[in-house]
Amino acid sequence: MDDIARFNKERWEELANANVIYSHPALDLDSHSARKMIDPEGVLTDISNKDVLCLASGGGQQSAAFALLGANVTVLDLSDTQLARDREAAIYHNLKIRTEQGDMRDLSRFNDDSFDIVHHEHSLNFIPDTESVFSETARVLRVGGLYRLHFTNPYVHGVWEDWNGQGYSVKRTYTDNAEVLSDDPYWDVKSQTGDIKRVRGPKEYRHILSTVINGIIRNGFVILGLWEKLNGDPDAKPGSWEHFKSIAPPYLTLWAVYKPDTIYEQPNK
Repeated sequence: MDDIARFNKERWEELANANVIYSHPALDLDSHSARKMIDPEGVLTDISNKDVLCLASGGGQQSAAFALLGANVTVLDLSDTQLARDREAAIYHNLKIRTEQGDMRDLSRFNDDSFDIVHHEHSLNFIPDTESVFSETARVLRVGGLYRLHFTNPYVHGVWEDWNGQGYSVKRTYTDNAEVLSDDPYWDVKSQTGDIKRVRGPKEYRHILSTVINGIIRNGFVILGLWEKLNGDPDAKPGSWEHFKSIAPPYLTLWAVYKPDTIYEQPNK
């Protein structure tokens, strides 16, 4: 584990212990809400008995949804506390979920061709380089397997806090794999009693769109689709998260299928 992983592990342990929303185990799932959680884009068909890796996706949410729909689920995450939430959800729903503590960049514990689906919820932007994740994902997926990736829209990463009274300022250099340094590195986490606790967030990195798309293609994937999340409120208070989302979609999701026979040589530029 390198310094970045150690730092982010500490941050996620504290965030999860503070009850950040991403650590709330999904204890109210049914078959409909489970499918909506893991596949709002409508790509998946029947996943009964499919082998699924929830990559860097601890917290007891996606893992429980997949298992409820009949999949054989493994979840890998840096945070032990997040993985404890997966086990909590498994016990609550009487499901079997395998939990593994580790870094998304190193999947060496898994054999080649181990999974039918790799479901990668928002976490790619917590590492400074994407190539190891994409190559390892390709290695552990079976041919014809699916990869779902949810990540930050690089064009607006780090823009939200820059409300200037009239709009959101784009002022940071658009640099690939660079750490996004926020004016306020703390997250506001609401406790179960409604109190707000200020918790230092993890390190985050911008990965430009060409790096993500070309990296996925280079590792043998065919992209099935790309979706923007459009759910902001234009009438919300300017400078708020809900208002910002109505101006610039902060997240992107893509689905890809692993077909290594389609690999072609990409130009260097």
